[in-house]
Amino acid sequence: MAIEIIMPKLGVDMQEGEIIEWKKQEGDVVNEGDVILEMMSDKTGMELEAEDSGVLIKIVRGNGEVVPVTEVIGYIGAEGESVDSAAAPAPAEVAQATADLKAAGLEVPATPAAAAAQAPKAELAANEYDMVVVGGGPAGYYAAIKGAQLGGKIAIVEKYEFGGTCLNKGCIPTKTYLKNAEILDGLKIAAGRGINLASTNYTIDMDKAVDFKNSVVKTLTGGVAGLLKANKVTVFNGLGQVNPDKTVTIGSETIKGRSIILATGSKVSRINIPGIDSKLVLTSDDILDLREIPKSLTVMGGGVVGVELGLVYASYGTEVTVVEMADRIIPGVDREVSVELQKVLSKKGMKFLTSVGVEKIVEANNQLTIKLNDGSEVVSEKALLSIGRVPQLAGLENLNLEMDRGRIKVNAYQETSIPGIYAPGDVNGTKMLAHAAYRMGEVAAENAINGNHHKAKLDFTPAAVYTHPEIAMVGLTEEQAREQYGDILIGKNSFTGNGRAIASNEAHGFVKVIADAKYHEVLGVHIIGPVAAEMINEAATIMESELTVDDVAASIHGHPTFSEVMYEAFLDVLGVAIHNPPKRK
Repeated sequence: MAIEIIMPKLGVDMQEGEIIEWKKQEGDVVNEGDVILEMMSDKTGMELEAEDSGVLIKIVRGNGEVVPVTEVIGYIGAEGESVDSAAAPAPAEVAQATADLKAAGLEVPATPAAAAAQAPKAELAANEYDMVVVGGGPAGYYAAIKGAQLGGKIAIVEKYEFGGTCLNKGCIPTKTYLKNAEILDGLKIAAGRGINLASTNYTIDMDKAVDFKNSVVKTLTGGVAGLLKANKVTVFNGLGQVNPDKTVTIGSETIKGRSIILATGSKVSRINIPGIDSKLVLTSDDILDLREIPKSLTVMGGGVVGVELGLVYASYGTEVTVVEMADRIIPGVDREVSVELQKVLSKKGMKFLTSVGVEKIVEANNQLTIKLNDGSEVVSEKALLSIGRVPQLAGLENLNLEMDRGRIKVNAYQETSIPGIYAPGDVNGTKMLAHAAYRMGEVAAENAINGNHHKAKLDFTPAAVYTHPEIAMVGLTEEQAREQYGDILIGKNSFTGNGRAIASNEAHGFVKVIADAKYHEVLGVHIIGPVAAEMINEAATIMESELTVDDVAASIHGHPTFSEVMYEAFLDVLGVAIHNPPKRK
């Protein structure tokens, strides 16, 4: 079946766009992502990429024509497929007919597509909306605001606070605490830098630490609520029960949407082992409000959250032991980076037990004995359960959605098995990162308002771990690249020789670049070192823009900067890094 190419609505005020030049002609093969035409809107030129692959079987509107938004301008389909010409008159025919009617002083009727674009939608009742968003986390509030920007009447339903897990129980609170750990690291090296403190004694006031964290969260949740209000999004507070007919019930009130966005996010994952229900076993949600510092803490799970929070309490003086079933911590990152991070954190006093799992937890005398499946045990005042998160499905029980291992299954448009119901963000389990949820929420809203024309492209989504040093990554690990490409090139450069890093007492870690041997395509970038979470965005942009290692090598990076290390790692792929020893032939 032929797929329509429409004039996109790229902004709230965009009403029409001018086709400058078709880059593909009828009969040409088109691949998803190919530039098919150049267009102009509001004096801004841009390129339109194909959303699907196939053959450009018909051009409906030609070069130089000004076309209303959402009007069909062409079709992509299978080779040999045709589009009914009667339904879409040739541009020349339309132009001639229009001229004849104008010359006769008669009114020019709109084409069916133009009429559809210009005709107002049926008026909505007070309790009806173009789009109802269920959940106010990153995917949800982004979707709601995007929908409003596109001119829709939007409602959003949120049970607790806006901002979701990331803002309330995840990234923002943990980063607030990790800044405390960074400050404490600074105190330890102050004397060596010539800063003599009157006393090196300090205490941690956990009441103030928690209160400050709460103030940061409150500022940001209030900001999200303010943005929704400014965009005239109607807010409903409570648990939304969603029904297949696209109605949502909140308490005694029921609203209806032409489309529904399910952005219910995720919740803490739990394991069913004896003793797990002890009050001394905390989740990552619980520990963020802990107002006392335990003398000892066992972290069950060496993933991102467990390692970050473990580092926070280690910096406070807690004896921290991390238990991880895999053979290394944060097993999803490149092995070399993981091993290096474990070395650094071990020097900071953290203890790691890998390739072992928790079998049983025994509480006695106000402490826990964590029994491991290798026969050993760890005794601690408290334990942190940190084994990841799972989709939050409360309120969605009536939908009978197609699922994939407990996650809502969606297509590239973020649409579920029920047409008109979309599920961006953590609830679909694709990439459980706030910034990936932002993009998925935007794409879902665009498709919910204007039809399925946009796909969420998440291949080059960066990720970071905010330990000290930070780690960050985008693309394939070395193991994945070797498996998929076979012949690859590796470039590395260390922060140990970087001027800015040495001056900042942060001369540890490295940048690793992985590239295809034949074309020097960048396959992955991995960083352990200072400001890794900031630097990785450059790498993500490089990969998204399809720049090669040679392209990056031709650029200039400022000096002295941490990012010079990444530049030299790219040069090392080619064997020409200035500040690396010559590679052995």
